[in-house]
Amino acid sequence: MAALRCLIIDDNSGFLQAARALLEREGLRIVGVASTGAEALRCAAELHPDVTLVDIDLGGESGFELARRLVDDAGVDPGHLILISAHTEDDLADLIETSPALGFLAKPALSAEAIERLISSVAGGPDRPR
Repeated sequence: MAALRCLIIDDNSGFLQAARALLEREGLRIVGVASTGAEALRCAAELHPDVTLVDIDLGGESGFELARRLVDDAGVDPGHLILISAHTEDDLADLIETSPALGFLAKPALSAEAIERLISSVAGGPDRPR
């Protein structure tokens, strides 16, 4: 199976570098990174990633709102959309559930295996986008 092509969206440059290094070492192909909503929309439209990781807290922007924009924009295909955060899922469960994202991963648990497991366990469900 070909490596998943991944776009990472986070406003913390240190986290972007660390996540990129970790996920590439574990076999994912990081095709782009973005730190703002505008960059994220442009990158997703140009790169057509298999999976897009969106930080819930993008400084002055909401990752939940960005997730909706990524899914609703006709020219953008974010692939499998996964929300990430330093916060625990329990803190954000209601917002995650009503978002268009496939699911959620806490940043400390982020790994290629966790991403692939989430995609395989949830992908194809009737109420979630690809």
